[in-house]
Amino acid sequence: MKKLLVAAVVFGTIGFLNGQEITTPQYQAEVGSTPVQQGNWMVGGSIGSAGYSFEGEEFNLVLAPKAGYFIADGVAIGLETKVGVVAGSDRKPGWQYGVMPFARYYFPEGASSTGRFFGEGKIGFAGDAYEGESVNSFAFGINAGYAHFISQTVALEGTVGYNYSKANVSGADAQSGLGFALGFQIYLPGGSNR
Repeated sequence: MKKLLVAAVVFGTIGFLNGQEITTPQYQAEVGSTPVQQGNWMVGGSIGSAGYSFEGEEFNLVLAPKAGYFIADGVAIGLETKVGVVAGSDRKPGWQYGVMPFARYYFPEGASSTGRFFGEGKIGFAGDAYEGESVNSFAFGINAGYAHFISQTVALEGTVGYNYSKANVSGADAQSGLGFALGFQIYLPGGSNR
């Protein structure tokens, strides 16, 4: 009887251990063109953006949430806000802020079932605040990036681009530089795409 009980426990344990499903983490999802269809929404932004100025030795770190709507397949328009900090060898640390409407185009060329390249242009106003003063500027940016889908509705993004701003004060110098950003977007299906 003991041998039968021990054998049952051993085989039961082996069966239980073999019955466990081991899943691997999901690093990508095959989505095709579903997230970038007309009528869908995108919400997210850059969780970190860094840039270096051509004119002075300045470095900035910016958080930039954004939301957009797909007006056509692969074409989104929306609004980006930003807030960040800027520091440099020739100035004290200060704050940056801005609001910029954007347009984004997802290229069908080079697209895979798990990701898409895109181009983005934005134009609006930005500002700096430091040492008790605030200066607003005209600003625009041109970016290129890649969205890698880790689920049916979430993509991780990397972008590089050129940014320009010019203060709205007579005699002010323009600021321009290269930047890169890492972020994410959540793609929400529109009413007709559910």
